[in-house]
Amino acid sequence: MAGSRPYHTILGASQETLRQKLPLLHLFHAGKPHIHRQQNPTKILHHHPPPPPPPPLLPRPPSSLPHHQRSPLHLHSALRSALRTAKPDFSNILTTLQPHLLIHDIILRWAGAIASKNNIPSVTFFTSGATMFSYFCHLGQRPGVEFPYPAIRLTEFELSMAVGTLESSKSEDKDPDEETGWNSGRTIIVNSSREIDGKYIDYLSELLNKEFIPVGSLVRDYGDDHDVDDAVLMEWLSQKDKFSCVFVSFGTEYFLKKEEIEEVAYGLELSNVNFIWIMRFPKGDGTTVEETLPAGFLERVGGRGRIVEKWASQAKILTHPSVGGFVSHCGWNSLTESIEFGVPIIAMPMHLDQPMNAKLVAELGVGVEVKRDNAGRLQREEMAKVIRDVVVGETGGELRRQVVERRERIRLSSREEMEGVAHKLAQLCGN
Repeated sequence: MAGSRPYHTILGASQETLRQKLPLLHLFHAGKPHIHRQQNPTKILHHHPPPPPPPPLLPRPPSSLPHHQRSPLHLHSALRSALRTAKPDFSNILTTLQPHLLIHDIILRWAGAIASKNNIPSVTFFTSGATMFSYFCHLGQRPGVEFPYPAIRLTEFELSMAVGTLESSKSEDKDPDEETGWNSGRTIIVNSSREIDGKYIDYLSELLNKEFIPVGSLVRDYGDDHDVDDAVLMEWLSQKDKFSCVFVSFGTEYFLKKEEIEEVAYGLELSNVNFIWIMRFPKGDGTTVEETLPAGFLERVGGRGRIVEKWASQAKILTHPSVGGFVSHCGWNSLTESIEFGVPIIAMPMHLDQPMNAKLVAELGVGVEVKRDNAGRLQREEMAKVIRDVVVGETGGELRRQVVERRERIRLSSREEMEGVAHKLAQLCGN
């Protein structure tokens, strides 16, 4: 124990404990010391006295902020600037709590500088995979030099988006603490496994001269919440043949444009495959499914398709035996969930890290990317072809074999990777 200070200690490094506790440093449980005891003496310390008063609320964004496609890239630097307003309160928290270790998100680079001033070791946590991170670092550090791994070869359209993303990440309002914080820490935990993107983890270490450690699989079980709407979907799926359906979802942070919705709809219609499609619209814009879908689409697909306008359990759907493919934007969490649940990915990336993730999916042999035209537009015929190949063609059987094989290798390596992370954290804590 550290003197008489109240603290929250987790003793041990079990897989389930690390799944639940590693990504977050819990600072706001008011005054409730708690101890979990296990055999391994590794200590990860969480100290929870009453928190200081919360900082003032940030001003609301303007109501005119565009939502129809994505949050504009130029707002990313504004987000970082807004987060900096929490620095004084965060500094006070660390000074008061004096934790043995700080784990912080990579977007809060300044947090490492504050920890260093308080003689607290810090570790950065990167919530996506190493493939995208290494690609962007390569663009920034070695401009004009071809990325050394040909599987991650972007089209001109995708490359222009990647360069735009890189440029937008550069903040005009420089914060010296960001550079100090970045330079003060040498350890970065990556939300991945070497069985997914090991060589890209190694390339990151080469580019940045830092230690990148994969944490292994953090995909959690979906549980049994008995949601009524989910029960209806499960019943519908249960009436379909094994592997005969695709699940279609483009995540929670991207809203398809009307022309994209139409291409996806026609692609599903032409495929003649059963589907569940999660459709989301910006809150409060009044858009309806009927006005965005092609005329007569719902009548033509009839009972082989379900449109869901609200949240649904992605994990529950992916684990149903009737689902034979996942039409996905290739966000990192969706990618890792699809592999964990043994479902081949039909990759339709939209922006940010997704084009690189889609190439990784193809490289691993766990999915197929739907190719766009030279202008970056979706093509219904190509989408329909890929869906049919995965669900009813010979391609699907081989993909399912490979994704299950990959899943088993990830599961076998994840415990060792998590123990490696726990060992590193214990070292940093002086144990």
